[in-house]
Amino acid sequence: MESYFLFTLLALVAEIIGTVSGFGSSILFVPLAALFYDFKSVLAITAVFHVFSNLSKIFLFRDGIDKHIALKLGIPAVALVIVGGWLTAYLPVKPLQLLMSGALIGLSLYLLRHFNRKLRQTNLNLYLGGAASGFLAGLTGTGGAVRGITMAAFNLPKNIFIATSALIDLGVDSSRAVIYISNGYFQKQYLVLLPALIIISLVGSYLGKLILRYTSETVFRYLVLSLVIGVSIYQFFQITLK
Repeated sequence: MESYFLFTLLALVAEIIGTVSGFGSSILFVPLAALFYDFKSVLAITAVFHVFSNLSKIFLFRDGIDKHIALKLGIPAVALVIVGGWLTAYLPVKPLQLLMSGALIGLSLYLLRHFNRKLRQTNLNLYLGGAASGFLAGLTGTGGAVRGITMAAFNLPKNIFIATSALIDLGVDSSRAVIYISNGYFQKQYLVLLPALIIISLVGSYLGKLILRYTSETVFRYLVLSLVIGVSIYQFFQITLK
């Protein structure tokens, strides 16, 4: 019971920080969830959780959606998340776990070093960013940081950025959730998590929206990246010592 409450508390923190930082909660939620559940269960729980999370963000940040970015980034993201999700059934678990931790550490270090660097506003970058973020999401459970880097080049207002990203992520997470569930990653005992995850997705997104009004995104981005690096390094050594 204690682990259940700790898990839900950490999920709430991940949802709030993910909303404020603009990276999405998966970059923090995935390594935290991996402290409680096995890798394939984490993939499934994350995908199901984020379906509710994205719906909450679309509702709360409904000032507008950039259809141009949503289509050109979203279509390749959904196509490649299916490929990445499909591969998880055939690749060994331990290398996938190490890849997940390594990818999170690498992405976080890149973002810390090149925090203000932006990509060019081109259709090619949208297609490539969508494909890369989708494939990583399907294979390792998180691709929001890559999508965030790609979208940052277009200087969208906060609410439109979050709503557009959430719409893309809804397609990505719905697609991979179907694959993970059909592969048996989401087991019956995890159904008890659903009520809490639904509430967390709404409350966390709402609190994140409130915080965005009064604080800088920069502080939270550095915070979440530092946390991700710390948790991922801890998990990396746990996996290698098994």
